[in-house]
Amino acid sequence: MMKADDRWRARPMAATLERPLAPARRRLDVDAYYRMAEAGILAPDDRVELIEGDVIDMVPIGSEHAGQTMRLVRVFAGAVAREQVLLSVQGPLRLDAINEPQPDLALLRPRADSYRRSHPSAVDVLLVIEIAGSSLDYDRGVKRDLYARHLVPEYWIVDLVGRAIEVFRAPTSGGYTETLRVAGGRLRPVLVADTELDVGELFGLHGD
Repeated sequence: MMKADDRWRARPMAATLERPLAPARRRLDVDAYYRMAEAGILAPDDRVELIEGDVIDMVPIGSEHAGQTMRLVRVFAGAVAREQVLLSVQGPLRLDAINEPQPDLALLRPRADSYRRSHPSAVDVLLVIEIAGSSLDYDRGVKRDLYARHLVPEYWIVDLVGRAIEVFRAPTSGGYTETLRVAGGRLRPVLVADTELDVGELFGLHGD
């Protein structure tokens, strides 16, 4: 016959077996992220970004990715020259304490210090562009939801495989409410006047 003391000792063991404890996930904030870099845990040439508190390795930049980046820089050069925007190429965007993505391009509101004193935040952004090959699903999912949640007003994904640009506008905390896919013709950012992109030319449909 089991003694009362034995029954008392058995109950915690049974409860533990029925409800195993999961390891707690620890998210990094941006301060810890930069301390990792200062300590040499992240090397200066590591291509990483901070997404939802996780350090994410970015996809290596292939020749088409690099070439399309340069073409887009040329498209927006006029807006930069007119001092309508500042153009950030693969620079950090501080969205909150646990998110600092590095989009391929970001068109930013002009600021006198050119963002030397602090990284741009979502309120500084006019347009974010990601160039996607193998990262397409990630950019359509995690990145799109992240930018929408922080009310980035317009987000483009340059789909290198499908040869089209996916456009997301009118953000809410639950996602973008306007989406379109542009495979030809001309595309204009909503918040940047007198600037347009020939989508066919970008993908070489008119001949290079």
